[in-house]
Amino acid sequence: MTVEKTPRARQRAAGSRQRGGVLSGLVGAVVEAWDELRIHRTRVLLSLIGVGVAVCALTTVVGVGAIAQQAQIEQLERGSGRPATLMLGSPYNPVTGEQGPVDTLTTAANSVIERYRITYVGAVGGVQLNVQFVDGVSETYGQSVDPDYGVMHRVQLEQGRWFTEQDELRLAPAIVVSDAFYQRLGAPDLRSHPTVTLLGQDSTTAVVIGVLPASPFDSSLTMFILNSAYAQLSTPEMIANAWPQYEFWVPPELAPELTELIQRDVASAFGDDWQVDVTRNDYLAWEGGDPLGSVRLVLAGISILILLLGALGLVNISLVTVRQRIREIGIRRSFGATASRVFFAVMMESVVATVVAGFAGVVLAVAIVQNPWVRDFVASGLSDVPPFPLEAAILGLAVSAGVGALAGLLPALVAVRVKVIDAIRY
Repeated sequence: MTVEKTPRARQRAAGSRQRGGVLSGLVGAVVEAWDELRIHRTRVLLSLIGVGVAVCALTTVVGVGAIAQQAQIEQLERGSGRPATLMLGSPYNPVTGEQGPVDTLTTAANSVIERYRITYVGAVGGVQLNVQFVDGVSETYGQSVDPDYGVMHRVQLEQGRWFTEQDELRLAPAIVVSDAFYQRLGAPDLRSHPTVTLLGQDSTTAVVIGVLPASPFDSSLTMFILNSAYAQLSTPEMIANAWPQYEFWVPPELAPELTELIQRDVASAFGDDWQVDVTRNDYLAWEGGDPLGSVRLVLAGISILILLLGALGLVNISLVTVRQRIREIGIRRSFGATASRVFFAVMMESVVATVVAGFAGVVLAVAIVQNPWVRDFVASGLSDVPPFPLEAAILGLAVSAGVGALAGLLPALVAVRVKVIDAIRY
């Protein structure tokens, strides 16, 4: 018994055959393109070398750019703090120029820290002490800080360690010194707990626990010391001239609100006669926007140039290849190959080839960027080494496919416009 199909059933069957035909045509075109690549592997290999090198260069530029950008960010954060760093300056009387009482500032700052649950915070003040070296006394400048300063400013040490909470309890204060200071001491082994005499209100012996990296542009004697230790060494005159300030590391999205709240609370503690300023100090708050924008533009320009050079070479080789295959294309057309099938086959041949080359280029780029020697050359002393950016790998594969499609477009149009009789006679 024969069952007649309804119009809807016939429509579904026709749609199914159409989808199956499109899928089989796509798979057939890819398989055909791969066969052509194997047949003409020598010529294809020469063209793919250029594409692979271009994609490798493009991906490497993006990956190295990410490392260079991270190095630039860390350098900026060492100077101005991490986003978002709010700075509370020492209140002053704008009429008399008198500095606000340090005790009132400390009490107000502690109240703000507790009220808004700020995790990373610290007072920063200027240090000026006479240091007794073996060859004489030298005046040394620096900063008095809290332990959180090291995290907030990404302080990097050549050797030794930064301050911890336990250092607040030391009878002999701990100090972190510059390389010039360390060399003046004779570069002793820090494991021997080298000491130096600090001359202040009461002379005391300090222990060197860390050394900053040497700077080719700065050979001054500088040091870091904890605020609690410096307070014991300071005279009332030194404290009055310190002009301390507080730094708060807060979430960037809360920075505008907390700026107003901290300024309001501290101003209420001092009264109307005092000027209280709270400003955002990190690099993202600088006028003109992101200071790394120019770096990104340069990297983008280099990447586009590399891409254009690779695409130009591939187009030239593809055109030569199609010209050499005109007779073959004519024979295929005479056996019933449609213009769309020839167009798609030539296009897919270029796309498949460039994707394979792009994958090889991305793998090579990952190996280059992740090489420790390359990382140290681009950004020596990086604290947070970024992983290879996934967007760079995706960009490399997408660009290789896009370049293959663009490079195959013109040869595919040439192949479609070939007349069968003229191609067979070619």
